[in-house]
Amino acid sequence: MGTEQYHEPPGELPAETRTFARMCASLAEEAEAIGWYVQRMAVEPDAESRAIMHDSLGEEYKHFCMELEFLLRRTPLWRDIARGILLVDGDIVRNGEAAEARATDD
Repeated sequence: MGTEQYHEPPGELPAETRTFARMCASLAEEAEAIGWYVQRMAVEPDAESRAIMHDSLGEEYKHFCMELEFLLRRTPLWRDIARGILLVDGDIVRNGEAAEARATDD
């Protein structure tokens, strides 16, 4: 069993923490795959090949969003901060600072 996603001995971690770590690893893998597809499509001269890659990219976006939602549902502080940043107009950094302050009562 792979343990690269763990920074503590897996046997000492509760099951929900191991699941959380697996989902974080999956989220990172989806983000990496998204980056790969964007790069491949940028240099691919064949339109049909690009169309297939574009379809695959949509799958990666879907999986990334599903994994993110899973993690947000299980981490209230993360979800509270995300609500103040994601899909919100305005300055991203300012939104992030304000969301963090609200969520942590700073």
